Amino acid sequence: MRYYYSADAIRQAEAPLLASLPDGALMRRAAFGLATAIARELVARTGGIAGRSVCAVVGSGDNGGDALWAATFLRRRGAVAAAVLLNPERAHRKALSAFEKAGGRVVQSVAATTDLVIDGVVGISGSGPLRPAAAEVFSAVDDAGIPVVAVDIPSGVDVHTGAVSGPAVHAALTVTFGGLKPVHALGECGRVELVDIGLDLGPTDIMSFEAADVAARWPTPGPKDDKYTQGVTGVLAGSATYPGAAVLCTGGAVAATSGMVRYAGSAGQQVLSHWPEVIASPTPGSAGRVQAWVVGPGIGTDEAGAAALWFALDTDLPVIVDADALTILAAHPDLLANRRAPTVLTPHAGEFARLAGAPPGDDRVAATRKLADRFGATVLLKGNVTVIAEPGGSVYLNPAGESWAATAGSGDVLSGIIGALLAAGLPAGEAAAAAAFVHSRAANLSAADPGPRPAPTSSSRILAHVRTAIANL
Repeated sequence: MRYYYSADAIRQAEAPLLASLPDGALMRRAAFGLATAIARELVARTGGIAGRSVCAVVGSGDNGGDALWAATFLRRRGAVAAAVLLNPERAHRKALSAFEKAGGRVVQSVAATTDLVIDGVVGISGSGPLRPAAAEVFSAVDDAGIPVVAVDIPSGVDVHTGAVSGPAVHAALTVTFGGLKPVHALGECGRVELVDIGLDLGPTDIMSFEAADVAARWPTPGPKDDKYTQGVTGVLAGSATYPGAAVLCTGGAVAATSGMVRYAGSAGQQVLSHWPEVIASPTPGSAGRVQAWVVGPGIGTDEAGAAALWFALDTDLPVIVDADALTILAAHPDLLANRRAPTVLTPHAGEFARLAGAPPGDDRVAATRKLADRFGATVLLKGNVTVIAEPGGSVYLNPAGESWAATAGSGDVLSGIIGALLAAGLPAGEAAAAAAFVHSRAANLSAADPGPRPAPTSSSRILAHVRTAIANL
């Protein structure tokens, strides 16, 4: 599990260490880890350290001190080290003195021949875009194509939301200390490496699953299981206009677990032609016993669609509400007023705006939490970084890396996967987070198949890679 910590939580965890260690020891510990990561990056990019050139762009405060100490350690290993001081009077004095004693040079600009730039402008206490002087420096760095390693966070990117409101650093690698911050999942940070500096940090309510976490939760049949005990997923999806939504949604449920899937709706013939193992019926009332319902993809927003949504929500079973059903729910939020069973809402940004009355904005975590509390439901806000909020509880972040899942029908597949996990008994937040993890992995696998380079994919291809993504856990 990866946990994400606020800037205040990191500072509170640092306080007892700072009080117990000699002055400057914690900074040098962090900077040594930073220098080690930069050294690996230099070797990977240039084949060595000695003779390679690095330039630290240094702001005031400890972030600039980290950058200067790291440049000092690299200089001692034979690198050519320079530093641009954005505010010379406020540069970290001890770090600057050590840097100059090691042979580092203070310069006015980053040379175009520099092998790597260290972003030490602002740290987790900073806010807003780069100031003009720093923006000018990093514009030239970008133009020259010089890779950047950011210290703690890329300067100009908000530490809490990952939002960018103006000029910002574009980092190939971000090296952070003690604990991850929300920006490392929500923002553009390049690769992220965490350096352990000895902070005592426990779990938080903002986290993301790793493969082992998903594998530990994914349902697998035991020796006494049968098709019923593994979970029976009910799917209310598709229509004469959108039969493909039924095929994709039902297929997602079929691929996710080894139990049973029941489909109810007008697209039964199309569903069975793709998934003959599914039990199809024309109406929800004739579908038989299920343990969770998926409702919404392609059902339309007419009376028939509203009736399907009402039917599912009127049960005491877990329900995932997606697509057209979200539009209906936005017009009739009272449908959830007295519901006690787990409910998962899976809006994209437009659907979110209809439900909440406004777009999610820059702070997607806060917005998703607010909507989850308002409806008393788990909310999965789709995006390159999927945000899953439980009412009054935890938030799961799922960074997809690439956006191959941003294709028509992809959400229908995701809904089917979530529904199958709900039917198998997973808690709503964990089901949504595990499904999002596997869904994004399947999308990336589908884009890479057959290779050697990623190529455009589709929801049908994503669906075909769901089992591989699960097996790879």
